[in-house]
Amino acid sequence: MKPTRNDLANCRILVVGDAMLDRYWYGEVERISPEAPVPVVRVARKEERLGGAANVALNVKKLGAQATLLTVVGDDEPAHKLRYLLEHEGVNALLGSDPQLHTIVKLRIIGRSQQLIRVDFENMPDHEVLAQMLADYERALIEHDVVLFSDYGKGGLTHIPRMIELAREAGKPVLVDPKGSDYARYAGASVITPNRAELAQVVGAWADETTLHRRAFALREQLGLEGVLLTRSEEGMSLFDQWGHLHVAAQAREVFDVTGAGDTVIAALAAMLACGLKLNEAVPIANRAGSIVVGKFGTASVSYEELFL
Repeated sequence: MKPTRNDLANCRILVVGDAMLDRYWYGEVERISPEAPVPVVRVARKEERLGGAANVALNVKKLGAQATLLTVVGDDEPAHKLRYLLEHEGVNALLGSDPQLHTIVKLRIIGRSQQLIRVDFENMPDHEVLAQMLADYERALIEHDVVLFSDYGKGGLTHIPRMIELAREAGKPVLVDPKGSDYARYAGASVITPNRAELAQVVGAWADETTLHRRAFALREQLGLEGVLLTRSEEGMSLFDQWGHLHVAAQAREVFDVTGAGDTVIAALAAMLACGLKLNEAVPIANRAGSIVVGKFGTASVSYEELFL
């Protein structure tokens, strides 16, 4: 089943999580520094993109669905830039402001078409930053078809068990891009989408497919999930749900940059579920979206035309 543009235009996804500003500085590398054995980059161009949960919301929007981002940012220059980019891209934003929080910035310095270094600017909050947004979250639930939690482990989703509970009580499917070694906080969600390293951190490394299947199904049962979708890079994706195991092979294409590929996958999955597709129907489409975006540089997105035409 392929949703039409009109189908997607009527789908509403609420994205909750850690928003970031991705900055790219491009330049020429012509010499090595006399101060240390590192390249000297003469910056010629700068670019700013939505990152983290903001990139997930952008991916939803680029597919043609309606996206609302709920998050908390600092009261600083990167927050103002985030607001501007979200408005420019047509992403609805429910942004709380916390003066004690530094809006997360990831600065990537690019020379000779390669990322030379990434510099992160952030601070871990010493309090529950999204607690102030719970009332906004409950109001937004009513107006959306699917809730998507984009957890980057930055401290913004420590209140997620209550949010999942509220969403499920409202009858909304809940998707989670997880982080960390304790997935108990995601109990009751519809689907979680860990990559290989993330899942191994929780269930332990596996030596064969039999062990993987046993542990994935046990995790699904333990957390009361409808499905566990394991993203496996060049090995494609594996879905573990009540019907068993579905493997979707990766689509052959040159991999340029995996940055943000997980954002694209879960955004596409959420949009397809919001359009009424079943989980096993949505997974191959999400897999195709991920295969397309890894052929692009940096945090990127996939359009409806690229995915379906």
